[in-house]
Amino acid sequence: MDSPAQEQPLHKPRFCEGSILRHVLVMSGTGAIGLLAVFIVDFLNLFYISLLGNASFTAAIGFTGVIGFLQLSVCIGMSIGIVVVIARLIGSQNFAVARRIATSFMIFMTVIMLIIGIGTALFATPILRLLGAQPDVIQSARIFIVIVSPALFLVALGMGLSSLLRAVGDAKRSMHVTLIGALVTAIVDPILILGFHLGIEGAAISTVLSRIAVSLLGFYSLRIYNLLVKPEWKWIIADTRYVLTIAFPAILTNLATPVGSAFTVRIMSHFGNHAIAAQATIDRITPVAFAFVFALTGSVGPIISQNFGAGLRERMQETLSASLKLALCCVISAWIIFTLGQNFIIDIFSLKEEGADLMHLFCNWVILSNLFIGMLFVSNTAFNNLGYPLLSTLFNWGRATLGTIPFVWFGSHYGPKGVLIGQALGVVPFGTVAVIIAFIVIKHVKMHVVLPQRHSGS
Repeated sequence: MDSPAQEQPLHKPRFCEGSILRHVLVMSGTGAIGLLAVFIVDFLNLFYISLLGNASFTAAIGFTGVIGFLQLSVCIGMSIGIVVVIARLIGSQNFAVARRIATSFMIFMTVIMLIIGIGTALFATPILRLLGAQPDVIQSARIFIVIVSPALFLVALGMGLSSLLRAVGDAKRSMHVTLIGALVTAIVDPILILGFHLGIEGAAISTVLSRIAVSLLGFYSLRIYNLLVKPEWKWIIADTRYVLTIAFPAILTNLATPVGSAFTVRIMSHFGNHAIAAQATIDRITPVAFAFVFALTGSVGPIISQNFGAGLRERMQETLSASLKLALCCVISAWIIFTLGQNFIIDIFSLKEEGADLMHLFCNWVILSNLFIGMLFVSNTAFNNLGYPLLSTLFNWGRATLGTIPFVWFGSHYGPKGVLIGQALGVVPFGTVAVIIAFIVIKHVKMHVVLPQRHSGS
């Protein structure tokens, strides 16, 4: 049994009282800074590689980004599962169970991501060919994947530990865990890529070093909560299955976006390396620009879950409303900034021909589609945290298939601009309907928490 001293850090569910708007701002703001740090690692890699002036190198980073996005989506899905479960248990004050499940699932998460990372490195070449990469691009991209992918388990550790910190409401330490990765990349990237002229290989080494730093700081930061304890092996299967009831649908949900992006990249590759370079740039600057919107998914989850565990329905409704309003403010602000700064963006990333035209289109109009992406993300958060993860899976895969394939395919007949416009239009109906369903779910959801039962074979 846990001693009172051990339980003290988890004793009070902090999101069950006080201003909801303040909680959303603090959690999403710090989450955005932390998430921004994760995305900046890829952003800086692209930026420094683009300074080399080789479109095939920039395209290679674009293809590795698609693969990395697929991998990270699995990590994010697992992180969502552990946040939902642990925050809900804290809200219902089941602290000992929270510790046991956190430990069990972190072990599972690390092992699975190690297997996926090594497998991706072994099959890097056929994967790149499937995405439509040309031979000169494959050679560069493969170097990056072989170095970075085996270290994927470090990303799982970093994300999982940061998620546990968010689950207990420690937004500040969660932010610090992810910030350290961006700091390491900012220092090491120019040294390896430009100073030692290592190019793609330097970017890969920098990425691995940043992942090591994130995982180490994650362990250090979480230690004060005693949330990771000696594993109880007889409970590993039951605990893992319990979290996977939420995490697995969340993984499927998160995989939808990179799968849709992979299809778009495949179609865009028909228009040459300059078009791919523009798509890679857009894919990198979008999460940086909308880190606050992206952070709503992981940051608002603990707020909803703790109030769900405490049976506070009105606070859950208020959380969803506040999140949507903040997403709208973020998108409008980004639209103004990007419209005014589009020429600067084109210059610093050395975009030419079709690449420059695509960036102009994105900054002037396509960027507004991120409002509907934000609506979809916030709705998915509500579904995942209220026991309806299959709804988030349905909406995300609907967007990735019905909302991507026909729109992008039809748009491709009008060139690379048509591809970009098609990708943007496809999210509109899914984001809109998802929000409506999310409010209905919150209004009618039954307020209860079911604890796991040990598997008979454990």
